[in-house]
Amino acid sequence: MAHQHLSPDAIYPFDARGVAKRFRHAAIFGALDALQPGETMRFANDHDPLPLLAQIAQRYGSRVSVAYQQRAPGAIVIDFSVS
Repeated sequence: MAHQHLSPDAIYPFDARGVAKRFRHAAIFGALDALQPGETMRFANDHDPLPLLAQIAQRYGSRVSVAYQQRAPGAIVIDFSVS
């Protein structure tokens, strides 16, 4: 049975702090690839992931929008939404 998403406009949490550094980007891209249009991944991290944001822009272009929900030292929360 294929995975079914809960609903359009759903927000799925992704806490990068619990993923080993060498696997983080691959795990993040896998999670983004799994999102359907209208869904959002709420990403939490301990630092501002500027290199990752550049990679996301290059890989997904305008299909993925980026919106900071929290941008404090040690506490970054970003919504990645798929259109």
